[in-house]
Amino acid sequence: MKTVSELLEGLQYEVIKGDTDRTVSDLVCDTRKVTEGCLFVCVKGASYDSHEHVDEIVQKGAAAVVAERPVTVPDRVTLILVKDTRYALALLSAAWFDHPADKMKVIGVTGTKGKTTTTYMVKGILEHAGYKVGLIGTIEIIIGEKHIPASHTTPESWQIQEYFARMVTEGCQVCVMEVSSQGLMMHRTAGIPFEIGIFTNLSPDHIGPGEHASFEEYAACKGLLFKQCRIGIANVDDPHFDMVLQGHTCELETIGFSEKADYRASNMELIGRPGYMGVRYRVSGKVNMDVEIDIPGKFSVYNSLVAIAVCEHFKVAEADLKEALRVVKVKGRIEMVKVSDEFILMIDYAHNAMSLESLLETLREYHPERLVCVFGCGGNRSKLRRYEMGEVSGRLADLTVITSDNPRYEDPQAIIDDIKIGMAKTDGKYVEIKDRKEAIRYVISHGRKGDVIVLAGKGHEDYQEIKGVKYPMDERVLIREVLEELAEEQKKGK
Repeated sequence: MKTVSELLEGLQYEVIKGDTDRTVSDLVCDTRKVTEGCLFVCVKGASYDSHEHVDEIVQKGAAAVVAERPVTVPDRVTLILVKDTRYALALLSAAWFDHPADKMKVIGVTGTKGKTTTTYMVKGILEHAGYKVGLIGTIEIIIGEKHIPASHTTPESWQIQEYFARMVTEGCQVCVMEVSSQGLMMHRTAGIPFEIGIFTNLSPDHIGPGEHASFEEYAACKGLLFKQCRIGIANVDDPHFDMVLQGHTCELETIGFSEKADYRASNMELIGRPGYMGVRYRVSGKVNMDVEIDIPGKFSVYNSLVAIAVCEHFKVAEADLKEALRVVKVKGRIEMVKVSDEFILMIDYAHNAMSLESLLETLREYHPERLVCVFGCGGNRSKLRRYEMGEVSGRLADLTVITSDNPRYEDPQAIIDDIKIGMAKTDGKYVEIKDRKEAIRYVISHGRKGDVIVLAGKGHEDYQEIKGVKYPMDERVLIREVLEELAEEQKKGK
């Protein structure tokens, strides 16, 4: 229970009606969750504006309403006007939960790619060094032993503050979180005192209706994080570094291969052998040591450089840092699954042309005997993505197995046919196997020595969506079942 004035502290506002000294029982922004005596914050969404439903909100028992345009409420209800209710909601939520971010060190990671892997790397290293760390990201929210599936990369501000409060109760000293450009633009992270802000990279993405109007706006939204953190750690090699960091107010440190980077990578060496892919390099500058990571590719160097820079601020010992980097894994991000000593099988979330191209180009650098790519595309989504992914896989993979992803309300065969249109622009070989488990069985049973096989698109997802229903489907389970079935068939064949 708090008074309206206590919650409004730190905000500019105008009292239109009622008393701000009144006590409210809850803070709500969802019309379905209105409770008697609550403070309700009206928010305009893409298709629903709760300003238009104030009568219903008041009838359900709201004691106070915060709005960004005049609305009509009875005399018994306190009405507050603010310039931006999304921004107000973020600060009100922090106050409602007693400013939990002030009781931890919050680390925010933004960028087009690498956010998820970087957050898990930072979490893994800090935990290895003895810190208790919470996480908010694309895959899940982790609070102590509890893992909560995520629906957005950056949740709504009220939800973020509620997670923070639970982390504080659980004894977390640090929270590392992915910060999307949408989250920054929509003020979901407003008022959070970020100890460290991280910029991984920037490339054209999330531009269009309902997202960002232009690449410039996209970059500017990413840059907001660096006007809200104490220390910024940024990839100086990225061509858009100056664009994103323009007007920053933080202490700035840089990572990269560039001579001017504060944490500079050199002598990079790709390590590939049967059943293993990784990378080793030398880091110099603010830290001087040799590093090896069990995740392939140059982008893994960037992600680990960021983690090293962050952990310097937490005084992590070099031995702890090296050991943690060797074992850190991220579910569904170049996740190796041991099935054979002859070839490598991995699961990755690459589900658009840009991410698939980056993944396949990285794996090509290891000179596999064959690069085999298994993927499908989601239904009720742009056909252009299907054409593009088909063309990318046809160009970069030695063999593509086209299968089903989340067909949703579309015919899986129709989606496969669209992918084949993109494939036809290349000389790439392909087979089509509609059932995903059968596609996995095919690549495992036909795997050759030196192959690298990637199951792309599903990553951390453990379901398949068909006609509005999510059916359990975890590729790790499918792989295990296939291996058991193949072993049984071999036994019977003997």
